[in-house]
Amino acid sequence: MATQKLTEYEIKRLENIRRNDEMLAALQLHAKASLLSNASKRQRDGSAKSYKVSPAKKPKETETPTVIRRSLRTRGMPPDSNCLDADSNENSDKTTLNQASISREKPSPCVLGPLKMRDAYDGTGSDRAFIDTLLSFERKLKSGVGVKEKFDSLKVKEEGNDRVLCGPVTRKVKSDNLNCGIKIEKREFEGRVDLESMSLEPENIARIMPGRIMTVRFLPQSNVNIVAAGNKLGNVAFWNVDSKGEKDNGIFLYRPHAGPISGILFQQSCLSKIFTSCYDGYLRLMDAEKEVFNLVHSCDDAIFCLSQHPNDVKSLYFGEGRGGLSVWDDRTGSVSSQWTLHEDRINTIDFNPQNPNIMATSSSDATVCLWDLRKVDAGKPKSLKIVNHERAVHSAYFSPSGSSLASTSFDDTIGILSGVNFEDTSRVQHSNQTGRWISSFRATWGWDDSFVYVGNMKRGVDIISPDQRRVIKTLQSPHMTAIPCRFHAHPCRVGMLAGATAGGQVYIWTSS
Repeated sequence: MATQKLTEYEIKRLENIRRNDEMLAALQLHAKASLLSNASKRQRDGSAKSYKVSPAKKPKETETPTVIRRSLRTRGMPPDSNCLDADSNENSDKTTLNQASISREKPSPCVLGPLKMRDAYDGTGSDRAFIDTLLSFERKLKSGVGVKEKFDSLKVKEEGNDRVLCGPVTRKVKSDNLNCGIKIEKREFEGRVDLESMSLEPENIARIMPGRIMTVRFLPQSNVNIVAAGNKLGNVAFWNVDSKGEKDNGIFLYRPHAGPISGILFQQSCLSKIFTSCYDGYLRLMDAEKEVFNLVHSCDDAIFCLSQHPNDVKSLYFGEGRGGLSVWDDRTGSVSSQWTLHEDRINTIDFNPQNPNIMATSSSDATVCLWDLRKVDAGKPKSLKIVNHERAVHSAYFSPSGSSLASTSFDDTIGILSGVNFEDTSRVQHSNQTGRWISSFRATWGWDDSFVYVGNMKRGVDIISPDQRRVIKTLQSPHMTAIPCRFHAHPCRVGMLAGATAGGQVYIWTSS
């Protein structure tokens, strides 16, 4: 067979193969590749096995228990400033450190026991002038001087079969109606105020405390104008309106509680003793003579309101928890009665001036209830009358004559109950949407049954006529820079109305 003739491409290919073989032979790559192949086989056979040295085991450390941190505030203790070092900061103010040490020594408002007034005092200067003012009322009472001035609007004298309460507001009570259930009759009044003469003067405006004011009250005294107020921070402030031009402007600030103040009550038989209640569940008695805030009662639930029976100065009525109402007896120092009257918290408790056995309660369960204290069963209390609103009811107060009842609800209405058995019900439209930063509106009666006073969101005071069922006038002033939400009419001075705001201001309207 003849040899096949190679093409030019194949000849060149064979030449490249030969040249590459010569190059590999010169580098001895085949020998090195066989050495590497033999070494890898030995490792697979185990001839070059290596051992990994494990580290020595460390001894197991003892586990420390987990510590749950609790702040001093939650434990009811004052802040600790021991970590402050005056040498750590060359520009540190020694006065500030001294004040910190003084505040550290003050007992907490949460203390279960007496709290000295000087320890609870948060104002500037001294509170000696205020204490002396309260004690002067007590001295006059003991000496028999000024008793008529002290209870001028509450003094009772007999006129035939009637009892007449003498003072700026003169009223008659029919004694034959006091023991006949809920039946109430209208009484005669001489306390009508001239609305056109009411004005707000700059000297009757003061910021007496920080934070939102929850309650405001006038001292029931005719010869002095003192306002008491409690805020959301647990402060109680007293403002002597007549102390103008003094160093402290007549303002005295205390902090006897650790939560929002829900009630302030002046002891009817002794004005130097003042009861305060708080959401922290404490009832305290401020005794100016002993200069102490005594703890008279404590409970696990919050106290939302505080009231006192007109004919029983030894008992306190307060709403606690979800719909509970308790009666604290000063004679025994304990709770004498407890009822569950509502499904939600009780916001206000009020007694009928004509028949104090009739009690009104307002609740966040959207109801107003009337009760006869003589017929309240401890097991299953039954109300005399229930008035339903669409939303939470923030207040329900009897009129000065006791013949009407005004309720304030978050459903944007002011309810008016009237009639012999409170069978007549009417509603007045009024915007009560205050939001979360302003205390809820609570419509308050004046000095007779003619008008109801309530704040509005335009920095004014709406005056509602129950007979006309509408707002007939709005008190406004360029000096009013905040929204008034809580009111109280001076019990001894017709035409003097105090309004409190969420910024700690108090505005006092007066009638000329």
